[in-house]
Amino acid sequence: MNRRDFLKLSAFSMTFAFSPKLMASERKPNVLFIALDDMNDWISSLGGYSEKAHTPNFDRLGRMGVTFTNAHSPSTVCNPSRTAIMTGLRPSTTGIYNNGQWWRPSLPDVVTMPEYFRKKGYHVEGGGKIFHHTLGNNPPGIWDNYYPQVQDNPWHYDYPVPGQHVPKKNSQWPEGFPLNGIEDVQLGKKPPANYRSFDWGSFDKPDLEMGDGQMVQWAIDFLKRSHDKPFFLAAGIYRPHLPWYVPSKYFDLYPLDSIKLPEVKNDDLDDVPAAGRKMAKARRADFELIKKTGKYKEAVQAYLASISFADALVGLLLDALEKSSYHNNTIIVLWSDHGWHLGEKGAWHKRTLWERATHVPFFMVAPGVTQAGSVCNRPVNLIDIYPTLIDLCGLKANTKLDGTSLVRLLANPQAAWQRPSVITYERGNHAVRSQRWRYIRYNDGTEELYDCRTDPHEWTNLAGDSRFDLIKQELAKWLPKSNAPPALSKRAYHFDPDSYSWSRKEKSQQ
Repeated sequence: MNRRDFLKLSAFSMTFAFSPKLMASERKPNVLFIALDDMNDWISSLGGYSEKAHTPNFDRLGRMGVTFTNAHSPSTVCNPSRTAIMTGLRPSTTGIYNNGQWWRPSLPDVVTMPEYFRKKGYHVEGGGKIFHHTLGNNPPGIWDNYYPQVQDNPWHYDYPVPGQHVPKKNSQWPEGFPLNGIEDVQLGKKPPANYRSFDWGSFDKPDLEMGDGQMVQWAIDFLKRSHDKPFFLAAGIYRPHLPWYVPSKYFDLYPLDSIKLPEVKNDDLDDVPAAGRKMAKARRADFELIKKTGKYKEAVQAYLASISFADALVGLLLDALEKSSYHNNTIIVLWSDHGWHLGEKGAWHKRTLWERATHVPFFMVAPGVTQAGSVCNRPVNLIDIYPTLIDLCGLKANTKLDGTSLVRLLANPQAAWQRPSVITYERGNHAVRSQRWRYIRYNDGTEELYDCRTDPHEWTNLAGDSRFDLIKQELAKWLPKSNAPPALSKRAYHFDPDSYSWSRKEKSQQ
């Protein structure tokens, strides 16, 4: 750590050690932990969308602290990414690689981030989607209190939820739905892969009456109350996850005739190994359905509207914090669990190892450490959030984490940083993203290499060019040294939602 970084961190420590109010209570900083779902880099400060997205509150958050412009998710599907963020352990360490696994029975002794803060004297509450939202992924003992996620399409909530343990397997669309008007979705056909959530359109509701809005109102009420302990408050916003239902004013921000579709290259996948082409193809039929029915611009409009709705909700949380007594003593972190393809590389989903699926919004504000309006372009990973918050809050380090503290970059965003970001999708498939390069190695040994400085669309795979062998070798040093066997699937367990416990099935029952 250089002298400048040391002095900034010393000032941070002095702020909390010698503030008169904090001396009386020895109070540690609070944490406001904001999670987003399926949000790629189309926000204005990251520039992923070819036009300017309407995200003034992400811009505002960036003006308050540090914007990480080269941040990436641990995985590119919800459950493994969120499990990694919340446990501080890579998918290659835990074996949690997909949404068909429960993390708790596979990792019974792991101490998650909220549990760690709770053990260290924090009051810990959460709401919305923090862990993966299907039942069995958010054990109740983790939190002091939890506000369950509220769905905007409860008629198609096709898995059990607390207090309602019978899945809605035969639910029907209400009158007027699906809002996108696609007949195959109305009839429950395949494609799409999941017709129950494959919809978009405007709702005639105020922001705070939407499902995400109700969670945000709960968080606002929390910030209005007096708390006698430092708190860790997690607020999980579901948008822009499908279905893209948001109030009409957010659709109005993006008139259809102004929508710019992603730039694509027809032969983009010709130089991609079979393993990569398979990932891109996984839900291509959904994309083909959208194009066949003439809904491409409408779908992009709905995704953008959902981003702007989420941005507005973030603004309400920031307003509430600024009006509260906790404003000067609260760390803010905002992240998205992974990105989302909207036709790039022929994909209409998230499950790939390319930039559009891995590159995510990530902001941090740490009073006394971060300088307002800072921008960091070093490659970082969301798995680093856990050790960073421990460090910022002055807690004893958890030595079992895979990530590393980012406090050095928070204090000086241009500090030297040698670590690239490592992303995993399914066992043995990894991307290594440095400041300039993306190196992908699949489980079968095939490779991709992109110069992200000169080829931001990742259209030209350089892995077969011997001139870049040394670059590949350097990046490959950061690949996980081992890949844990996949954790058992949900089918291997009996799960009791009332006692929130698991028991192994006989092999004949699996």
